[in-house]
Amino acid sequence: MAKKAEATVEERLRALYDLQLIDSRVDEIRNIRGELPLEVRDLEDDVAGLNTRLEKLNDSLETIDEEIKSKKNQIEESKTLIKKYSEQQNNVRNNREYNSLSKEIEFQELEIQLAEKHIKEFKAQIEQKKEVISETKDKLKDRSEHLKHKKNELDEILKETEKEEKALIEESEKFQKKIEERLVLAYKRIRNNVKNGLAVVAIERGASGGSFFTIPPQVQVEIAARKKVITDEHSGRILVDAALAEEEKEKMGKLFIKLSK
Repeated sequence: MAKKAEATVEERLRALYDLQLIDSRVDEIRNIRGELPLEVRDLEDDVAGLNTRLEKLNDSLETIDEEIKSKKNQIEESKTLIKKYSEQQNNVRNNREYNSLSKEIEFQELEIQLAEKHIKEFKAQIEQKKEVISETKDKLKDRSEHLKHKKNELDEILKETEKEEKALIEESEKFQKKIEERLVLAYKRIRNNVKNGLAVVAIERGASGGSFFTIPPQVQVEIAARKKVITDEHSGRILVDAALAEEEKEKMGKLFIKLSK
Protein backbone atom coordinates (compact mmCIF):
# COMPACT_ATOMS: atom_id res chain seq x y z
CA MET A 1 0.00 0.00 0.00
CA ALA A 2 1.44 3.38 -1.06
CA LYS A 3 2.40 5.71 1.77
CA LYS A 4 0.52 9.04 1.81
CA ALA A 5 2.80 11.86 0.64
CA GLU A 6 3.73 14.37 3.33
CA ALA A 7 2.28 17.84 2.80
CA THR A 8 4.69 20.44 1.47
CA VAL A 9 5.43 23.61 3.44
CA GLU A 10 3.34 25.60 0.96
CA GLU A 11 0.39 23.24 1.46
CA ARG A 12 0.73 23.63 5.22
CA LEU A 13 0.86 27.42 4.92
CA ARG A 14 -2.22 27.44 2.71
CA ALA A 15 -4.07 25.15 5.14
CA LEU A 16 -3.05 27.33 8.10
CA TYR A 17 -4.17 30.51 6.33
CA ASP A 18 -7.46 28.84 5.33
CA LEU A 19 -7.95 27.77 8.95
CA GLN A 20 -7.32 31.36 10.03
CA LEU A 21 -9.87 32.69 7.53
CA ILE A 22 -12.47 30.20 8.77
CA ASP A 23 -11.85 30.96 12.45
CA SER A 24 -11.86 34.71 11.75
CA ARG A 25 -15.27 34.33 10.07
CA VAL A 26 -16.54 32.52 13.20
CA ASP A 27 -15.15 35.41 15.28
CA GLU A 28 -17.04 37.89 13.06
CA ILE A 29 -20.30 36.00 13.55
CA ARG A 30 -19.82 35.93 17.32
CA ASN A 31 -18.98 39.64 17.31
CA ILE A 32 -22.27 40.31 15.51
CA ARG A 33 -24.02 38.75 18.49
CA GLY A 34 -21.77 40.89 20.68
CA GLU A 35 -22.91 41.25 24.26
CA LEU A 36 -26.48 40.14 23.51
CA PRO A 37 -26.23 36.66 25.11
CA LEU A 38 -24.80 38.23 28.29
CA GLU A 39 -27.48 40.95 28.25
CA VAL A 40 -30.20 38.30 27.90
CA ARG A 41 -28.70 36.24 30.73
CA ASP A 42 -28.45 39.32 33.00
CA LEU A 43 -32.06 40.29 32.23
CA GLU A 44 -33.22 36.72 32.92
CA ASP A 45 -31.46 36.90 36.30
CA ASP A 46 -33.13 40.28 36.99
CA VAL A 47 -36.59 38.93 36.12
CA ALA A 48 -36.05 35.81 38.25
CA GLY A 49 -34.84 37.97 41.15
CA LEU A 50 -37.86 40.29 40.90
CA ASN A 51 -40.25 37.32 40.78
CA THR A 52 -38.60 35.88 43.89
CA ARG A 53 -38.91 39.26 45.61
CA LEU A 54 -42.62 39.46 44.73
CA GLU A 55 -43.19 35.96 46.12
CA LYS A 56 -41.49 36.91 49.39
CA LEU A 57 -43.45 40.17 49.64
CA ASN A 58 -46.76 38.36 49.04
CA ASP A 59 -45.80 35.68 51.59
CA SER A 60 -45.01 38.49 54.02
CA LEU A 61 -48.45 40.04 53.42
CA GLU A 62 -50.11 36.70 54.17
CA THR A 63 -48.10 36.41 57.39
CA ILE A 64 -49.15 39.93 58.45
CA ASP A 65 -52.80 39.13 57.65
CA GLU A 66 -52.53 36.08 59.90
CA GLU A 67 -51.03 38.24 62.65
CA ILE A 68 -53.93 40.72 62.33
CA LYS A 69 -56.47 37.85 62.56
CA SER A 70 -54.65 36.56 65.64
CA LYS A 71 -54.75 40.00 67.29
CA LYS A 72 -58.45 40.39 66.46
CA ASN A 73 -59.16 37.00 68.03
CA GLN A 74 -57.16 38.08 71.04
CA ILE A 75 -59.30 41.26 71.33
CA GLU A 76 -62.50 39.18 71.19
CA GLU A 77 -61.15 36.82 73.87
CA SER A 78 -60.24 39.81 76.07
CA LYS A 79 -63.71 41.30 75.59
CA THR A 80 -65.28 37.97 76.56
CA LEU A 81 -63.12 37.83 79.69
CA ILE A 82 -63.99 41.44 80.59
CA LYS A 83 -67.68 40.61 80.31
CA LYS A 84 -67.17 37.50 82.43
CA TYR A 85 -65.18 39.36 85.11
CA SER A 86 -67.70 42.22 85.17
CA GLU A 87 -70.54 39.76 85.80
CA GLN A 88 -68.50 38.07 88.53
CA GLN A 89 -68.02 41.44 90.27
CA ASN A 90 -71.77 41.58 90.84
CA ASN A 91 -71.58 38.44 92.98
CA VAL A 92 -68.41 39.03 95.01
CA ARG A 93 -68.49 38.67 98.79
CA ASN A 94 -65.68 41.07 99.67
CA ASN A 95 -63.57 43.96 98.40
CA ARG A 96 -60.53 41.77 97.89
CA GLU A 97 -62.32 39.63 95.28
CA TYR A 98 -63.77 42.76 93.69
CA ASN A 99 -60.33 44.42 93.41
CA SER A 100 -58.81 41.24 92.06
CA LEU A 101 -61.43 41.08 89.28
CA SER A 102 -60.92 44.80 88.59
CA LYS A 103 -57.22 44.15 88.01
CA GLU A 104 -58.09 41.31 85.62
CA ILE A 105 -60.45 43.62 83.73
CA GLU A 106 -57.79 46.35 83.62
CA PHE A 107 -55.20 43.84 82.33
CA GLN A 108 -57.54 42.66 79.55
CA GLU A 109 -58.27 46.28 78.56
CA LEU A 110 -54.51 46.87 78.28
CA GLU A 111 -54.25 43.70 76.16
CA ILE A 112 -56.94 45.09 73.85
CA GLN A 113 -55.12 48.42 73.55
CA LEU A 114 -51.84 46.64 72.79
CA ALA A 115 -53.48 44.38 70.21
CA GLU A 116 -55.15 47.39 68.53
CA LYS A 117 -51.77 49.16 68.45
CA HIS A 118 -50.20 46.10 66.80
CA ILE A 119 -53.05 45.89 64.28
CA LYS A 120 -52.49 49.56 63.37
CA GLU A 121 -48.74 48.89 62.90
CA PHE A 122 -49.45 45.79 60.82
CA LYS A 123 -51.84 47.75 58.58
CA ALA A 124 -49.14 50.41 58.07
CA GLN A 125 -46.70 47.63 57.10
CA ILE A 126 -49.26 46.27 54.63
CA GLU A 127 -49.62 49.67 52.95
CA GLN A 128 -45.84 50.04 52.78
CA LYS A 129 -45.40 46.54 51.32
CA LYS A 130 -48.20 47.14 48.80
CA GLU A 131 -46.30 50.19 47.55
CA VAL A 132 -43.11 48.11 47.22
CA ILE A 133 -45.10 45.36 45.44
CA SER A 134 -46.52 47.91 43.01
CA GLU A 135 -43.04 49.32 42.29
CA THR A 136 -41.62 45.81 41.90
CA LYS A 137 -44.41 44.82 39.50
CA ASP A 138 -43.72 47.91 37.37
CA LYS A 139 -40.02 47.10 37.36
CA LEU A 140 -40.77 43.45 36.53
CA LYS A 141 -43.02 44.46 33.65
CA ASP A 142 -40.32 46.78 32.28
CA ARG A 143 -37.57 44.14 32.62
CA SER A 144 -39.79 41.41 31.11
CA GLU A 145 -40.60 43.55 28.06
CA HIS A 146 -36.91 44.44 27.65
CA LEU A 147 -35.98 40.76 27.99
CA LYS A 148 -38.56 39.77 25.35
CA HIS A 149 -37.17 42.40 22.97
CA LYS A 150 -33.56 41.28 23.52
CA LYS A 151 -34.49 37.60 23.15
CA ASN A 152 -36.23 38.30 19.85
CA GLU A 153 -33.18 40.25 18.72
CA LEU A 154 -30.87 37.40 19.71
CA ASP A 155 -33.13 34.77 18.12
CA GLU A 156 -33.09 36.68 14.84
CA ILE A 157 -29.29 36.87 14.83
CA LEU A 158 -29.00 33.20 15.81
CA LYS A 159 -31.42 32.22 13.07
CA GLU A 160 -29.30 34.08 10.54
CA THR A 161 -25.89 32.85 11.73
CA GLU A 162 -26.29 29.60 13.69
CA LYS A 163 -26.28 27.31 10.65
CA GLU A 164 -23.28 29.09 9.12
CA GLU A 165 -21.36 29.08 12.40
CA LYS A 166 -21.93 25.36 12.89
CA ALA A 167 -20.80 24.62 9.33
CA LEU A 168 -17.71 26.81 9.77
CA ILE A 169 -16.74 25.08 13.01
CA GLU A 170 -16.99 21.72 11.21
CA GLU A 171 -14.79 23.10 8.41
CA SER A 172 -12.30 24.38 11.00
CA GLU A 173 -12.07 20.89 12.49
CA LYS A 174 -11.53 19.40 9.01
CA PHE A 175 -8.71 21.83 8.22
CA GLN A 176 -7.05 21.16 11.57
CA LYS A 177 -6.82 17.49 10.61
CA LYS A 178 -4.94 18.46 7.45
CA ILE A 179 -2.22 20.16 9.50
CA GLU A 180 0.27 18.44 11.75
CA GLU A 181 -0.60 18.63 15.44
CA ARG A 182 2.39 20.75 16.53
CA LEU A 183 1.45 23.49 14.03
CA VAL A 184 -2.20 23.41 15.12
CA LEU A 185 -1.13 23.77 18.77
CA ALA A 186 1.20 26.66 17.87
CA TYR A 187 -1.60 28.29 15.85
CA LYS A 188 -4.06 28.02 18.77
CA ARG A 189 -1.49 29.32 21.24
CA ILE A 190 -0.81 32.39 19.08
CA ARG A 191 -4.54 32.97 18.55
CA ASN A 192 -5.10 32.96 22.31
CA ASN A 193 -2.25 35.41 22.88
CA VAL A 194 -3.28 38.11 20.38
CA LYS A 195 -6.26 40.44 20.79
CA ASN A 196 -7.82 40.00 17.35
CA GLY A 197 -7.27 36.24 17.14
CA LEU A 198 -5.05 36.57 14.05
CA ALA A 199 -2.36 33.91 14.26
CA VAL A 200 -1.60 33.73 10.51
CA VAL A 201 -1.22 37.03 8.64
CA ALA A 202 -0.08 38.21 5.22
CA ILE A 203 2.66 40.75 4.61
CA GLU A 204 1.20 44.20 3.93
CA ARG A 205 3.44 47.07 2.76
CA GLY A 206 6.53 45.27 3.97
CA ALA A 207 5.16 44.57 7.46
CA SER A 208 3.14 41.74 9.00
CA GLY A 209 -0.62 42.34 8.96
CA GLY A 210 -1.68 44.54 11.84
CA SER A 211 1.91 45.46 12.72
CA PHE A 212 4.04 48.55 12.10
CA PHE A 213 7.33 46.65 12.30
CA THR A 214 8.98 46.30 8.88
CA ILE A 215 10.11 42.82 7.83
CA PRO A 216 13.64 42.72 6.35
CA PRO A 217 13.72 42.20 2.53
CA GLN A 218 15.64 38.92 2.86
CA VAL A 219 12.96 37.51 5.20
CA GLN A 220 10.26 38.67 2.78
CA VAL A 221 11.99 36.72 0.02
CA GLU A 222 12.07 33.61 2.23
CA ILE A 223 8.37 34.00 3.02
CA ALA A 224 7.52 34.34 -0.67
CA ALA A 225 9.56 31.17 -1.40
CA ARG A 226 7.17 29.19 0.85
CA LYS A 227 9.91 26.75 1.83
CA LYS A 228 9.55 27.08 5.60
CA VAL A 229 7.13 28.35 8.24
CA ILE A 230 8.32 31.81 9.36
CA THR A 231 6.99 33.80 12.31
CA ASP A 232 7.10 37.53 12.98
CA GLU A 233 9.79 38.19 15.60
CA HIS A 234 7.68 40.97 17.19
CA SER A 235 4.20 39.46 17.38
CA GLY A 236 4.97 35.74 17.00
CA ARG A 237 2.37 35.44 14.20
CA ILE A 238 2.90 33.02 11.31
CA LEU A 239 3.60 34.93 8.09
CA VAL A 240 2.46 34.25 4.51
CA ASP A 241 3.05 36.25 1.35
CA ALA A 242 0.37 38.56 -0.05
CA ALA A 243 -0.12 36.52 -3.25
CA LEU A 244 -0.87 33.32 -1.33
CA ALA A 245 -3.23 35.23 0.95
CA GLU A 246 -5.20 36.69 -1.99
CA GLU A 247 -5.53 33.26 -3.63
CA GLU A 248 -6.81 31.67 -0.43
CA LYS A 249 -9.19 34.56 0.32
CA GLU A 250 -10.77 34.15 -3.10
CA LYS A 251 -11.07 30.39 -2.66
CA MET A 252 -12.46 30.58 0.88
CA GLY A 253 -14.78 33.43 -0.07
CA LYS A 254 -16.64 31.03 -2.35
CA LEU A 255 -16.85 28.49 0.49
CA PHE A 256 -18.26 31.10 2.88
CA ILE A 257 -20.96 32.08 0.37
CA LYS A 258 -21.91 28.42 0.05
CA LEU A 259 -22.02 27.88 3.83
CA SER A 260 -24.10 31.01 4.47
CA LYS A 261 -26.93 29.83 2.21
